[in-house]
Amino acid sequence: MDALRKEFLGKTYPKFSVAVERGRIAQFARSIGTDDAVFFDEDAAKQQGYRAIPAPPTFAYSITMDAGQAFNVLEDMGVEKSKAMHGEQGFTYFADICAGDTITGQQKVTDIYDKKNGALIFFVTEMKLENQAGTHVADLHSVIVIRNG
Repeated sequence: MDALRKEFLGKTYPKFSVAVERGRIAQFARSIGTDDAVFFDEDAAKQQGYRAIPAPPTFAYSITMDAGQAFNVLEDMGVEKSKAMHGEQGFTYFADICAGDTITGQQKVTDIYDKKNGALIFFVTEMKLENQAGTHVADLHSVIVIRNG
């Protein structure tokens, strides 16, 4: 476990950017079962005070997946995805993410710990997201659990 800490703890991945498209927001909204017009119709969104069609609350994780960031740690370690599971996900929002935005983020490994005498390894990552204006829109917190052995 110590070697894993030394190699990955504090690792910061390269910045990425993703254009937030109206169709992608609509697809995500349908997948979570919402039919709220603000996620499909710009006029409805503006009537509700948004500058454009807003992304639903957990859409920010889709941004990280679209940018190929979801499995960075696993790929770096050479861990088979079948040995890993999503342990926790958290979001802190500071501003809306809307259609037309370009979101930039950077992922960092902030903690690594084990449980069950090393049988389970937990990797904690944090990611700050900003829009094209440099506005801090969200922080993402994620825990990946890996079966060791």
